[in-house]
Amino acid sequence: MSSLIEEKKPADGERMAALAKNPERGNKRLSLTTRTRINKTITYVGLGVLVVLVLIPFLWMISASLKQNNQVFSVPIRWIPEDFQWSNYKDIWTRIPMMGYLQNSLYLSVVITALQVLTGSAAAYGFSKVRFPGRDGLFLAYIATIAVPWQAYMVPQYLMMRELGLTNSFTSLILLQAFGAFGVFLMRQYYMTIPDELCEAARIDGLSEYGIWARVILPLSKPALASLALLTFVNTWNDYMGPFIYLTSNRLWTVQLGLRSFVGQFDAEYAMIMTGSVISVIPILVIFLIGQKYFIQGIATSGMK
Repeated sequence: MSSLIEEKKPADGERMAALAKNPERGNKRLSLTTRTRINKTITYVGLGVLVVLVLIPFLWMISASLKQNNQVFSVPIRWIPEDFQWSNYKDIWTRIPMMGYLQNSLYLSVVITALQVLTGSAAAYGFSKVRFPGRDGLFLAYIATIAVPWQAYMVPQYLMMRELGLTNSFTSLILLQAFGAFGVFLMRQYYMTIPDELCEAARIDGLSEYGIWARVILPLSKPALASLALLTFVNTWNDYMGPFIYLTSNRLWTVQLGLRSFVGQFDAEYAMIMTGSVISVIPILVIFLIGQKYFIQGIATSGMK
């Protein structure tokens, strides 16, 4: 131990002597360290401000859900209610069939998410790992459909579903949303990061294309699959126009349509709407917290090659 201390002393002495001979070098190191700390502090403060700005609407929604209806839009905004209306979270379950709406939303979200993950990952494998004539052109044409707004083909879709007798049923929404160009794009970008040598080795071993996709590619794509699943689930859960167009029976309404029950002809119960909105956000929040690790990893690595 003493020998180690003795060995360090000359080094420290040499360092101090070097700094004494060239004090500007030490000042530069000190200024660089200080500058780095200042930049990190500014970055963290900026991110903190952005987080607060993003959370403000959600905090206002929680505050409004605990107020009386005539206090929701009071000016100036009273963030802490004078009298907490905890009964709002009890009354909403009896005012409307909230549990049924949540179950309908959950059913549609789970089924559509599962189908989009299945079809998107399978199609992405074909566009990234299988070679066939016109592959790239077909992929570009398919991805170009993302630029077409849904309102442009909304009416033809509805007429088609009506002719098939599928309106006022979950089947129409499931069929229309079982395929998504964005999911194919996201999965293909991730598959491009997987070496083609793995697929070639699997083909030499006798695996079919389906076997390569199911036994080689999918196990390596958990982050991208989680990202696609989370994005699809959130999008389906929050969808309003689709259920509004195709679901006319109250027993089939999703939670987004159910909250419309509090909007009357001359007035709206905004406190109850905010209460229902807070309840509807909880499942999304729980799912994101569970899958955030894979979600961030999948988004960060998609597009890298």
